[in-house]
Amino acid sequence: MFKADDLAVFPIDAWIQQGVSWFALNLRPIFLAIKWPVENLLWLNDQILHSIPFPVFVVGFFLLTWRLSTLGIAAFSAVSLIVIAVLGVWNEAMTTLSLISTAVVFCAVIGIPIGIWCARSDRIWNVTRPILDIMQTTPSFVYLVPVVMLFGVGTVPGEVAVVTAAAPPLIRFTNLGIRLVEHEIVEAGLAFGADKRQLLFEIQLPLAIPTILGGLNQTVLTAMVLSVVVAMIGAEGLGLVVLQGLGRLDVGRAAVGGIAIVLLAMVLDRITQKLAAPKGGRAAARYSLLGTVARLFKGGRPDETAQAVTPAKHAL
Repeated sequence: MFKADDLAVFPIDAWIQQGVSWFALNLRPIFLAIKWPVENLLWLNDQILHSIPFPVFVVGFFLLTWRLSTLGIAAFSAVSLIVIAVLGVWNEAMTTLSLISTAVVFCAVIGIPIGIWCARSDRIWNVTRPILDIMQTTPSFVYLVPVVMLFGVGTVPGEVAVVTAAAPPLIRFTNLGIRLVEHEIVEAGLAFGADKRQLLFEIQLPLAIPTILGGLNQTVLTAMVLSVVVAMIGAEGLGLVVLQGLGRLDVGRAAVGGIAIVLLAMVLDRITQKLAAPKGGRAAARYSLLGTVARLFKGGRPDETAQAVTPAKHAL
């Protein structure tokens, strides 16, 4: 009887292996150029976080979190940091935090412009959307294979994998946030004589900031997950603590790393969620932050449509 095994098998695995090997050998300068800024920013963040004394870091993080969110979240963050230190994995936690902060910077630099491009062009979005679907449905471990082939092993290649996996949510949310800006507001800006640049930077981006911050929340959580997975290719941090515990069948060591990861992830999640929340918490602090970000985009506060449209009016 005819069986599936009787069919000719295409050597897809061999083709992929040959293709990756060709890229690694012939395009090495490009990969070194990609690796250089990641390596230097990661080293800088790691040095800064490890050089700050523990009490100073906890107090500073508490005040910053209170400013950005609420007193309750700030207190939870401070207690979580103290618990992480008591568990004996403070240095590893700082390494993981440097991985995540570096990944967020590169994801923002890469993801927000691509999201803006997708929002302004349906053709670009139709091409980018299936790519994002593939990237977000691909298992995390699969990212490690091409990264090891092209960049080697270690913390820096792990960071490249983290950035690659964490950028898609920010691209999606940036595109969504700009597209969700009310059509009447866009028409008002055009009626007052705003060009495409003014429309983007003075109206659409300021109004899309809450949605973009929601995408930042998803990017942070994805980076947190990948920062653990990349320990398999030699990346340092809390993920390496868990991996060492599993490799040695030391359940206690693995549990300590897992608890620290959960606490750090909860802290980052609560902070970024509060930034993206449209209401609640310390309203004055939140709107102050959003106003600062909006001013960077040369616009007004997201909740003040009149202020967003006024600059376009003055452009006449």
